[in-house]
Amino acid sequence: MTESNTSGDAASSEGTVTVVETGAGTYTQRITAGRHQLFADEPQPIGQDAGPTPYDLLLAGLGACTSMTVRMYANLKGWPLERVEVSLRHKRIHAEDCAHCETTKGWISHIDRTITLVGDLDDTQRQRLLAIAERCPVHQTLTSEVDVATTLA
Repeated sequence: MTESNTSGDAASSEGTVTVVETGAGTYTQRITAGRHQLFADEPQPIGQDAGPTPYDLLLAGLGACTSMTVRMYANLKGWPLERVEVSLRHKRIHAEDCAHCETTKGWISHIDRTITLVGDLDDTQRQRLLAIAERCPVHQTLTSEVDVATTLA
């Protein structure tokens, strides 16, 4: 569910995301991103299932960025891409089961991403669009070192 934010407060300015408990359920959160609002929650019986889970939102960000990046490139090239569909799934796997990972002990996050390209594209175009998907900014962020600085307000 997405709603427009009419409060216009500084905390919800473009480029800033604010998350606040709603009080409607134990874990229900109102997310304000620019002028948009949506909700997050945990599924029942833990939460009220009032919105996607935090991992659903993470996957949604990666999927949206992937689709947008592929679309921008296809449009730039004038390729006959009719539709992009990205399906994602997150799970935790043993690090030792990941042949290309630096981490070798414990658990790591694993995301399966399946991209469907609809349109009269040849194999070379499809492979190029698949390679371009790897360059989506959210993908780049998730696969690089990330520094999160936390302060108490």
